[in-house]
Amino acid sequence: MHALTEQFIDNAWVASRAEARRPVLDPYHETVIAEVTVGDPADVEAAVAAARRALPGWRATPERRRGEYLDAIAAGLEARREALAALSSRNNGKPLAEAHQDLDDAIACYRYYADQARALGERQGQADDSGLDGLAARRYWDPVGVVGLITPWNFPLVSSAWKLAPALAAGCTVVFKPSEVTPLPERALAELVLEAGLPPGVVNLLHGDGEGIGAPLSRHPGIDKLSFTGSNAVGEAVMQAAARGVRPVSLELGGKSPILVTEDADLTQARDLVMAGICYNAGQMCSATSRLLVHERVAEALFDAIDEAMGALRLGDPLAAETDMGPLATAVQRDRVHGFLIQAEREGLASATPVLALPERGCFVAPRLYRDVPTDSRLWQEEIFGPLLCARRVADDEEAIALANDSDFGLAATVVAGDPARAEAIARRLEAGNVWCNCDQVAPPHASWGGMKRSGIGRELGPAGLDAYLEPKRITRPTAG
Repeated sequence: MHALTEQFIDNAWVASRAEARRPVLDPYHETVIAEVTVGDPADVEAAVAAARRALPGWRATPERRRGEYLDAIAAGLEARREALAALSSRNNGKPLAEAHQDLDDAIACYRYYADQARALGERQGQADDSGLDGLAARRYWDPVGVVGLITPWNFPLVSSAWKLAPALAAGCTVVFKPSEVTPLPERALAELVLEAGLPPGVVNLLHGDGEGIGAPLSRHPGIDKLSFTGSNAVGEAVMQAAARGVRPVSLELGGKSPILVTEDADLTQARDLVMAGICYNAGQMCSATSRLLVHERVAEALFDAIDEAMGALRLGDPLAAETDMGPLATAVQRDRVHGFLIQAEREGLASATPVLALPERGCFVAPRLYRDVPTDSRLWQEEIFGPLLCARRVADDEEAIALANDSDFGLAATVVAGDPARAEAIARRLEAGNVWCNCDQVAPPHASWGGMKRSGIGRELGPAGLDAYLEPKRITRPTAG
């Protein structure tokens, strides 16, 4: 059993000041596979001090060289792809095929921001129109400084890549807190930093929980920016802490995303996109399309097709090739989803989904479709983070759009329509940061990711992901003469 009692600070593993530990579980076998320190504010002090010492040198490192370091991290992940995918599956519970996709996404992200670092170097000092005679201007982009990064447990190595890669490309130094639920795959990042030869203090990785590491990191005055992905409640606490010192934040928070299906849609495609949107990663996605809005003419046929598909899923060992859906990542999350099943019974919600026999062990919840769910239901309003789908019939596009936008969240949406132009017209009116029309939820590194309303602040991925860690600077001077 692994004992994760050390913190990675200044390119060395040092003992955490905390004596308390918490178990790390395999959610399929429901066994303890590691213990991880809860962390201590003194660990944060040491890590921030190391990052601040390293900042001047890393800021001065040519962008081309930063790109080389990121390429080296990508190569290290690729060399460990099989082992890390298996470790992620065991620690998180997601099927092995999904874990392999996560690794591919992370590798692509580091390579993308390696290229972005080089491009940043090429545009530093570019001429800018001063707008005034006798004056010249140039533009530069400086790193924000020392950044605190906090990631969740549902996409190990992916969420961290989305933050760590652009932060390093920008010239920031980092104090990174991975989730205490899935620390095993993230720990490999420290090994990759050493192998790549990054200078001491540029990347510091702190294990721990919210009280031991997350809260003291968020309020530490030596952190110049915070980037957090997780729940709304914690995101609001991070934002409140950042208000002291007027420090910027990037927040990727909750979702209650809709999937809209028109009467001319290909129902086989609609069924497949609905299933992917609610059953991938056992529904543990902030972008899970957990509200289905379907035209009344095709509603019954689609509902029946979804029930049949859910009833055919194979639940089991995430490392087994035949497994379609693994367990939820934690017993706590399983119990939370069970609470929504109880709530559905109380509300009298109807589900015709065949209830799958659950494996003898593991944090499993069988997927369900609830038909004709009232909009005031807790299941319709709240993020469940599990494979429970709520559906409503609509008379036309206008009703579908109105119901889709009637939410506190605005992260993502999917539109399935026979006419591509109609699908895009609907998508244009949806209040969401990412909308997919007749396709899977793709999020390549060059795209953008983030939401509207209570789904967060700012964007990750793409050029915007790099900009989140940069401060634009304009220098104006008299022209020679």
